[in-house]
Amino acid sequence: MSIKSKNSKKIYSIKNNINLSLLSDKRFLVLSIIVFILFLVIMYKIVDIQLLSKDKYIKSLDELTVDYVYSSSTPRGRIYDRNYNLLVDNVGVNTIYYKRKKGTTKSDQIKLAYKMAENIEVNYSNMDKINLKEFFLVNNEELCDNKITKEEREKLKQRKLSQTDIYNLKLERITDEELSKYNDLDKEAAYIYYLMTTGYYYDEKIIKTHATDSEYAYVAENISNLNGFNVKLEWERKYLYGDTFRTILGNVSDSKSGLPAELKDKYLSLGYSLNDRVGVSYLEYQYESLLKGKKDKYKLNDDNTYTLVEEGKRGNDIVLTIDINIQMEVEKILEEEILRAKNNDANTIYYGGSHVIITEPSTGEILAMASKQVVNKNGEYKLYDSTPAILTNPVTPGSIVKGASMTVGYKEGAIQIGTVMKDECIKILNTPAKCSWSKSIGYVNDINALAYSSNSYQYKIAMKVANANYYYNGPLVIDEAAFDKYRNTFLEYGLGTKTNIDLPVESYGFKGTSKNPGHLLDFAIGQYDTYTPIQISSYISTLASSGNRYKLHLLKEIHESTNGNDIGPLKEKINPELLGKVNIDQVYIDRIKEGFKEVMNKLGYGYMGDIPSKAGKTGTAQSFYDVDGDGNIDVETISKGFIGYAPADNPKFTITVLSPNVRYSKTSEYTSPVNNKISSRVSKKVFEILQ
Repeated sequence: MSIKSKNSKKIYSIKNNINLSLLSDKRFLVLSIIVFILFLVIMYKIVDIQLLSKDKYIKSLDELTVDYVYSSSTPRGRIYDRNYNLLVDNVGVNTIYYKRKKGTTKSDQIKLAYKMAENIEVNYSNMDKINLKEFFLVNNEELCDNKITKEEREKLKQRKLSQTDIYNLKLERITDEELSKYNDLDKEAAYIYYLMTTGYYYDEKIIKTHATDSEYAYVAENISNLNGFNVKLEWERKYLYGDTFRTILGNVSDSKSGLPAELKDKYLSLGYSLNDRVGVSYLEYQYESLLKGKKDKYKLNDDNTYTLVEEGKRGNDIVLTIDINIQMEVEKILEEEILRAKNNDANTIYYGGSHVIITEPSTGEILAMASKQVVNKNGEYKLYDSTPAILTNPVTPGSIVKGASMTVGYKEGAIQIGTVMKDECIKILNTPAKCSWSKSIGYVNDINALAYSSNSYQYKIAMKVANANYYYNGPLVIDEAAFDKYRNTFLEYGLGTKTNIDLPVESYGFKGTSKNPGHLLDFAIGQYDTYTPIQISSYISTLASSGNRYKLHLLKEIHESTNGNDIGPLKEKINPELLGKVNIDQVYIDRIKEGFKEVMNKLGYGYMGDIPSKAGKTGTAQSFYDVDGDGNIDVETISKGFIGYAPADNPKFTITVLSPNVRYSKTSEYTSPVNNKISSRVSKKVFEILQ
């Protein structure tokens, strides 16, 4: 090898070593920078934890390591009517409760239970037998231990039986003879002990609500000697107008039962506790999130005492659309007229009460809604509130739907404004003739067809909509799409669909499935599909507001709560919600409204009393009644209905009155005027109050 070659290799080796050294230095530098950056991050986190965000991390640590408890309840928001009349308030009640102190033994608790039983009265009749056995077991441990055999103890050692199994065996073997030695005082003490020990140890256990003043004073004066017993003012709902609108206002669970079983999972998923008091029906349930209060928050100290961390607050106040003065008058009139009809009118054997709804059509606000059911109790008629039936019990509407049927006729070109047709019986092959209430109405135009409630006019419209070629006593073939045309228009009025009223229950009514030609004719006069009273109210409200269908609702305003008696600042006002509009030119809506005005001069005369400028529609329907409740139709009845509004040209209110099964007779045509009387009296009162 040449010297030059050796030198070249040597130089290459030196350069390679230098490059490796430089690369190593660069790696070290990068690593040093990374370590330095990590050091800065760690230093920043230390400074952040110890200085900048100290309070935040202390709070987080507390949340992980400190137990917090909440007060058993706080007052709910108040409920007002549209004129700020207070409907539902909270009232304090004397309450005795128990909170176990640290170090209290079972023996101590039993002694306390007997001491309390000697000084307060509790109703132990609802105590389960098992609770009395548990009390016996605690008081007689040695006796109950002897009820377990050697074989069973051996199985316990072998883990073939559990401690729970042994405990249950002891309870099973406590005899009625042993329990019979307990007197009333023992049973009261047993019940108090049960209330003291049920639930979590740190919870306040309600022992008695509505305690007498002397019982309340006894506990208050002896708190230091009662080792965990104390007093407070619990709250309960107070209804300032008694039973008026009471069902729809709803109910709240009581302080002992807490969450109802059927709603437990729902409320627990929302963060509630088992002993929370909650709305369980209607408006109290519907607006639970608004009405519920914010409970006091306490820190649970090591010695089992409390430290207030966050003060609670009463729930929001809500204002309803209801006018309580109108509501009271409606309920009073219903009660008087229903009882009068049942006691005095013939053919009312199956008449069970009436429904009334009053709305403000331009907003969808419900001013009043009531339903009363009458029941014969030992020969005397008694009335019960059945207002929820307005949402769930469908009725056969009869001729009151003819405004919607006329809409179909105009929309489909079956008639025009002023179309004249002869009122005559329609006879389809192999079916009875279908006629109007009178066979002598003669020729009528669209206005008089409504005013005189011509069935024949509606039959002829339906046949034209269905492209039927009718001739007397011949077969009738229809385009079945006509059913959809009718139903789609009825839906625009709110008939056959839920109104989405702000209450937790509502049904659709009944939708017939037959496409029989005769049933199409029945549909056109309100004798096929059925609708709930609230749907019928939506229909007349939509017509009164010139085809605008507003959502019917009961909530008007939400207010912040205050510490005083005055209503708080406004948080939210509920604006009218337009659900849809009847798809027809305004000229036809106006024409139907003219027909409804003319009704009040003809068949509807007197249905709204003597108030000026009114419009409406009467209805008579063949209906059916299930006498024995077996699900089968037993008798055919007649039902009555009326819908209306006033003033006719600028409606301020609508009225819906329905009286199902008002007549049943095979020999007499007499029909009680109860529906007329109710609608007349209610209309006059509403007009007076709204003046």
